[in-house]
Amino acid sequence: MSNSSKQRKKIPPPALKRLTKYYAFVQELLEQGVDYISSQQIADRHGLTSSTVRQDLLYLDFTSQSQRGYNTYEFKDALKCVFGADKTWKLAVIGAGNLGQALALHGEFARRGFNISGIFDSDPKKIGQFVGSTKIRSMDEVSVFVQEHGVDVAVIAVPAQAAQDVADLLVASGIKGILNLTLTHIVVPSGVAVVEARIVASLFELSHIIKSAELDGLE
Repeated sequence: MSNSSKQRKKIPPPALKRLTKYYAFVQELLEQGVDYISSQQIADRHGLTSSTVRQDLLYLDFTSQSQRGYNTYEFKDALKCVFGADKTWKLAVIGAGNLGQALALHGEFARRGFNISGIFDSDPKKIGQFVGSTKIRSMDEVSVFVQEHGVDVAVIAVPAQAAQDVADLLVASGIKGILNLTLTHIVVPSGVAVVEARIVASLFELSHIIKSAELDGLE
C-alpha cells in the first residue's frame, strides 16, 4: 500500500478513537524524553494486543521501525498528519455559559493547534465581556465572523433546545466541522463533519464498567 493510498483510506471510528489515545501517549513519551516505543508497549498501556496496534498503524503514513521500535518523533508526525494537527485550526465556541467559558480558557487547545478565534452568546448581559483575551460576541455576528476569519470548526455549548438552530446557522456560515456538546442530536448536510461529545453517555459507560466489576467480584 502506497503512502497516498494510506491517507485516502477511511479510518473506522474504533481505530480512529484508539489513534487519538496513541497520540496522547506519544506526546507524554516525548515530554519524558523517550525516543522509541514498541507496539507491545503501546498495547500494554491501552489494554490491547500488539496485533491490534500494528493494524491501526497501517492507517498511518508511517513505516519507520527499527529493532528499538518506532521513533516517537516520527510517530507523532504521522499521527498529526492523520488528525490534521500539522496545521492550525480556527475554532469558534458557541455559548458563553460555564462550559463555553471553560473551553475558551483551556490552554491545551492552542497547544494542539486549535486556536479559539471567537466566542458567541445570545445573552445581552454577556456580549462585550471578555473570557481571557477573547471578546464575547453576539450570535448576530457569527456568519460574518466565520467567513471573514476563516473559522474551520465550531463547538456548540448551548442549551439542547437551541442546538439545531445554532447548527443550521453554522452550516449556512460555511463551517467545516462541529463538535456538539449538547444532549441533543443535530442534523447537518453530508459535507459538514459532526462529532457528538456525549458526557452523560460516557458516564453511563463508566457506571456500567464499575457495576460489572462489582458483580464479577461477587462471583
